[in-house]
Amino acid sequence: MAKTLMKGSEAIAEAAIRAGARYFFGYPITPQTEIPEYMSARMFDPDVNGCFLQAESEIAAINMIYGAAGTGARAITSSSSPGISLKQEGISYCAGAMLPCVILNVMRGGPGLGNIQASQGDYFQAVKGGGNGDYHLLTYAPSSVQEAVDIMMFAYDKAEQYRIPVLFIADGIIAQMMEPVEMPEMVDFKIDPEKKPWACTGWKPGDDPAKRGVINSIYIDTESLSVHNAELQAMYAEVTKNEQKWENYNLEGAEYVITAFGTVARIAKSAIDQLKADGINVGLVRPITVWPFPYEAVAQAAKADGVKAVLDVELNEGQMLEDVKLAVNGAKPIDFFGHCGSQMPTTDEIIAKIKSMKEGK
Repeated sequence: MAKTLMKGSEAIAEAAIRAGARYFFGYPITPQTEIPEYMSARMFDPDVNGCFLQAESEIAAINMIYGAAGTGARAITSSSSPGISLKQEGISYCAGAMLPCVILNVMRGGPGLGNIQASQGDYFQAVKGGGNGDYHLLTYAPSSVQEAVDIMMFAYDKAEQYRIPVLFIADGIIAQMMEPVEMPEMVDFKIDPEKKPWACTGWKPGDDPAKRGVINSIYIDTESLSVHNAELQAMYAEVTKNEQKWENYNLEGAEYVITAFGTVARIAKSAIDQLKADGINVGLVRPITVWPFPYEAVAQAAKADGVKAVLDVELNEGQMLEDVKLAVNGAKPIDFFGHCGSQMPTTDEIIAKIKSMKEGK
C-alpha cells in the first residue's frame, strides 16, 4: 500500500475515523487544534456520516464522551495539557463507569499555561491518575506518526475488551511534524448490543429488565463500592498481564542502557548509533505502554551482564525516572538527563552524558 505524507495530528484523526470513531467532542488548544479542525470536515463526509461537536469547554467535551461511549459508540476527544487537566474529573467518571473511549493528549510545556511547544511533562498525570480514586488508563506513548496510526487501529478493541478508557500521550512534535504513513482500511464498526450488554442501546417497557443499561460510577454503600473497586483492580491486573508493549534497541552487548519514550527515544537512537561508531555500545528500552509500565523488560535490560549503568532521558524533570528506578531496584546505577520547559534534549547532549558516565563523572 502506498504511503501518504501527512501531518501527525491529521493522520491520527483519520486513523481514529478508520478505526470506527464516529463521535468527536473537543475544544481547540495548541498544539492539537488541527485534530478538531480535521474532524470538523471529515466527520461530515458521506462515507463517514459522523458527529463533530465543538463543546463549550473541555469539561463539557469529556462529559459528552461519557454519554456517547455509554451507548456503545466509538467516541474520541483530544486536547493538550491544561485542557486534559480540566477533563480529569470526567476521565475519572469514565474509568469508574468502565466506559471504553479514546482520549488524546498532545503534551505542551507547563506547569500552568506554559508554552505551546512539545513536552513530556504530563507523564505523572497520565500514569498515576490525574483524577480521583483508584483507577488507571491504558496509556500509549507513540514515537512516530505511523506508530500512533497503528496503535489507533486496535485501541478501541482494547478499550472494549477491558472496558477501560485508552489514553494517548504524544509530545507536540508528533502532532505537528509530517511523516509518510500507510493508512489502514476503514473498519466496518457497528454497535452490537449482544456484545455490549452493559451499553444503553435501547430499552422499552416489556423488555427484559436485566438488559436495561445503567451507566453509573456512584455506589452509596461501602460494600457495593468495595465490590466495584475489586472488579476494577482485577481488570487492571489483566491489562498489566497482557498489554505491556515496549521496544528493545541495540541491547546485545550494551555497556549502558537508555530509557526514553516518544520523540526523545528517536533522538536517543541517533545518539546510540553515533556512540556505536565511537566504540561505545549503548542500548535502548522504549516503553510503548507507559501504563502498564514494562517493569520486567527494563529490569532485564538493566541487569544484563556487561551493563554498567542506566540513563533515563526525558523531556521533563524525570517523571518516568521513578518507574525506571522501581524496575531496576538498585541492581545498577541510574542517572538522568532531561530538560523541562520544552527544550528538547539533543543527540550531542545525550552522547556527552554517556561519555561522562563512562569516564566516571
